[in-house]
Amino acid sequence: MSWVRKFFDDPEFFSSGKWIALSSIVGVVAGIVAIAFEWLGQTVSRWTLGELGGYSAPLAQGEHSVFWPVTTEFSPIMILCVMVGGGLVSGWLVARFAPEASGAGTDAAIEAFHRNRGEIRGRVVVVKTLASALTLGTGGSGGREGPIGQIGAAIGSWIGRVFRLSPRDRRIMMAAGMGAGVGAIFRAPLAGAVFAAEILYSDADLEADVIVPAATSSIVAYSLFSQVLPNSTRFLPIFGGELNHLSTSIWELLPYSILAVLLVLTGWGYVWFFHASQKWFARIPIPTWSKPALGALLAGCIGLSLYFTASGELHVLSVLGTGYGTLQVALTDSSSLGIPLLLTIAFFKIFTTAASIGSGGAGGVFGPSMVIGGTLGAAVGIAAHNLWPSVCTHPESFAVVGIAGFFAGVARAPLSTILMVRALTGDFGLLVPTTFVSTLAFVGSQRWRLYRQQVPTRMDSQAHRGDFIVDVLEGLRVGDVYRDDPEMVLIPEGMNLDHIVHRLTQNHQHYFPVVDHDGQIVGIFTDDDVRTYLYDDVLWELVVARDIMVTDFVSVSPEDDLDTAMRAFTFLNLDELPVIAPDSPGKLLGMLRRREAIAAYNHRVMEHKNARAEELA
Repeated sequence: MSWVRKFFDDPEFFSSGKWIALSSIVGVVAGIVAIAFEWLGQTVSRWTLGELGGYSAPLAQGEHSVFWPVTTEFSPIMILCVMVGGGLVSGWLVARFAPEASGAGTDAAIEAFHRNRGEIRGRVVVVKTLASALTLGTGGSGGREGPIGQIGAAIGSWIGRVFRLSPRDRRIMMAAGMGAGVGAIFRAPLAGAVFAAEILYSDADLEADVIVPAATSSIVAYSLFSQVLPNSTRFLPIFGGELNHLSTSIWELLPYSILAVLLVLTGWGYVWFFHASQKWFARIPIPTWSKPALGALLAGCIGLSLYFTASGELHVLSVLGTGYGTLQVALTDSSSLGIPLLLTIAFFKIFTTAASIGSGGAGGVFGPSMVIGGTLGAAVGIAAHNLWPSVCTHPESFAVVGIAGFFAGVARAPLSTILMVRALTGDFGLLVPTTFVSTLAFVGSQRWRLYRQQVPTRMDSQAHRGDFIVDVLEGLRVGDVYRDDPEMVLIPEGMNLDHIVHRLTQNHQHYFPVVDHDGQIVGIFTDDDVRTYLYDDVLWELVVARDIMVTDFVSVSPEDDLDTAMRAFTFLNLDELPVIAPDSPGKLLGMLRRREAIAAYNHRVMEHKNARAEELA
C-alpha cells in the first residue's frame, strides 16, 4: 500500500521514533535510579534517626515505609548528632567527588542546559543519590525534586554522550531525564514533563522541544517506579486521594487574593534568606566539606528548640526533613493544628531550609516550598473560615491552593506547579482558585526567583542564541535592506578589457554586473577577476566582459529573507549579491551588501533590547 510506504519513508517518522526510543531508555534508567534513591533515603532515615534518635517522621497518606516502626526512645541529642554526622559525610562526598552536586541540584541542571551544552558528569548520578539520601535521611530540611531532577538530568546527559548526540539533542535528553526523575518520584508524569520544559525560564516561556521526549521518559520512569509500591498506595497520590474540596462562591476569591499577597511576601522572604544564607556560608572560613554539617547543626538547633518550646509537639519537627506528614494533616484537618502552630512551621521552615541547603547540603527546595505554602495557606483558611464561615467552608482548600501559589511564584513555574499539586493531592475541585492564586503569585514575584540560573526567555539562552539570530534574520526582507544605486556601473557583455579597466579606475565598486543589449543581467565579475588579465597587454583588446563574467551566480529577490542571503554570504564567501526582480528574472534591481545585512540585524536586535528594557522598567 502506497500510503503505508509513504508514512514509513517520512523522515519525521524516524525523527519521532528516535526521540521515543532514546527517551524510553532515559526513562528506564531514571526509574531504576528513582527506586534506589527512595529506598536509600528510607534506609538512612530508619537506621540513623530511627534507631539512634528514636524519631520517625510521620508520612503522607500515599507514602509507604519499607521498615518496621521505631522502638528506640526519643533522644534530641542523638538527633542533633545524627544530623551533623549526615552533613559531614554528605559534604565530604560532594566536595571530594562532584562539587556540582551540592545544594538543590535544579539550578545546576538549568545551568548545564543553558551554558554547558547539556553536559553533566555521569558521577553526579551516584554522588547526588548518596549525598541527598544522607542529607534528607538524617533530618535535613529539603525535598526530593531537586536531587532527583539533577540525577535524571545527569542520566539524560550521559545517554546523550553514549549515543554521540549533538549539543542540542543532548540538552533535550538532559531535560527529558529531569522530567523522568521528577515524574517518577512524585508519581506525576505529566507534571514532570511540563516541569522540565518550564523550569528553565523565569518568564512565561516553555522549552517546547522537550515536552514530548520528557513526557515519554516520565511515563516510563513512573511506570517502573510504581511497580515497587504496594497495591494500597501504587495508584494513590502522595497526599491521598480523598481530597475533594470545591470552591462554592465567587466571593471566596477575596480571601484567596489576600492569600496570594501573603504568599508573594513570604516568597520574597524565602528567596532572599535562602540566597543570603548561601553567601553567608560561602564566606565562613572553614573547609567546604564541613559547611553542610554546620548547616545541619543550625537547622537541628532550630527544630529542637521549637520542640521544647511547644512542649513536645512532634508536628513542629516538620521544620526538619520533608515535613510531608504534617502537611498531610494541614490538607485534611488543619484545625487540629491551629493557626499558631501552622504559622510557626511556615516561618521556621524557611530558616531550616536555608541552613540545610544553603550550606551546600544535597536536597531540593520544592518539598520545603510545599510545606511553607501549605501551612501558610491552611492558617489563612482557618482565619477566613472563622471570619466568613458561610463562604469559606473548607479551610483545607486554602492549604492546597497555598502549595501551588507559593512555588509558582518563587520557582517561576505556574503551569507545572498546578499540575504537580493536582497529582500530589488528587484534588481536582480547586482548579479555578489554584490557577487564580498561582497567576497572582507568579505576576507578583517577577523581581525575584529561587533558581538563579533561569533565564527570562529562550531569546536570553545561550542554547538558543543561533535560533534567535535566524528568527531575527527571517523577520527581515531583502527588499527592506538592499540599496538601489543609480550610479552603479553596469558592464555591457561586449565591452573589451581595455574599457573595463578604465571603468574600474574611475570608482570604488567591487562587484560588476554584466548586462546584455536589453539591459538584462547575464553575469557578474569582481575587480579581482580582472586582475588576472592585467599582465598580458595582448588580451586587452581581445578579452570582453563575456569572457570574464560568471554566469552561474547566486542572486536574491526582494521577497527573500535575510537568513537566505546570509547563508549565501557565508557559504560562498561573498560580500555582495545581485537583487533580481521576482517577476522578471533578468531585471537587476540593485545589490545587497553583507555589511548592510549585518547592520539591519544589529538594528533589529537593539530594538528588541530596548523593548525588553521598557517592559522590565
